[in-house]
Amino acid sequence: MKEATVVLKNEEGLHARAAAMFVRKANQYTSDITLTSEQEEVNAKSIIGIMSLGIFSGQEMLIRADGADEDEAIQGLVELIESGIK
Repeated sequence: MKEATVVLKNEEGLHARAAAMFVRKANQYTSDITLTSEQEEVNAKSIIGIMSLGIFSGQEMLIRADGADEDEAIQGLVELIESGIK
């Protein structure tokens, strides 16, 4: 299992479009991936789950991946978040 803590840099937070992009990226990997914020954990491959977290710009989140491509999953998702999800 691999994990990384990142701070959301997207000014609008993890709103519908950004959440959809995050979920699309997460679904490229076979690993089980979760996203945790404010002590709530959701499946990172679920748009409903991501939206339910209500993550705003500047908030810290933990991305956890467990599976065959966990390293690539963490790297790809961290890069997406750090890019401001553009």
